[in-house]
Amino acid sequence: MSLEAFQKEYETDISDLTVRDKVFRFFVPKSIDRFIGPEDVFQEFPLWAKIWKASVVLADYLAAREADTSRRFLEIGCGLGVVGIVAASFGHRVTMTEYDQNALDFARANAELNGVEKALEIVALDWNDPQMEGVFDCIVGSEVIYSERDYQPIQRLLNTYLVPEGEIILVEGVRKTSMEFFRQMQPLFEVKGQKLTLRSREEEIPLILCRMRFRNTGPLS
Repeated sequence: MSLEAFQKEYETDISDLTVRDKVFRFFVPKSIDRFIGPEDVFQEFPLWAKIWKASVVLADYLAAREADTSRRFLEIGCGLGVVGIVAASFGHRVTMTEYDQNALDFARANAELNGVEKALEIVALDWNDPQMEGVFDCIVGSEVIYSERDYQPIQRLLNTYLVPEGEIILVEGVRKTSMEFFRQMQPLFEVKGQKLTLRSREEEIPLILCRMRFRNTGPLS
């Protein structure tokens, strides 16, 4: 889909974001009504359709890391594309993945809007039936641990696509489901978490930045 076709298909607003003195612009849906399933609102709720604070934190974290084009990053649940687009603009080699076709359209349009469409890959990935090939040095995600039903599919993705010495970086809201996921991953992975609190005049948002590595492959630095 060309950028022109995208803008004809979707009603959008533009959201600006500054990371490490670089300014990014992202298409966001004006309304999420068209993306909500009429039969099961909660099952089909479009979590991808906003810029999450956790995504901004993860984007900033990756932007601060030294880029090495020999290392491949896989982003699961890329949503609007904030993390992968920022990381690619700072020189990282990124493959962004999503399942929802609308989300993929927004991610591709946002990659083009920010001039990095040729610097990264954007592919469809079904966590329950992954067909993608290859392995990655680092797997990242933000706000992907919302449901217990995703624990096992995500664990299988990590087992399948992470190189033995690779690293996982997830930023999640401090929720019962996210904390329980990290607890369940401890037999297989070394887990190192850092609690963060984003503060504004209106609210405080608790987050956890969690890094994981297969056990017996050396400690996390």
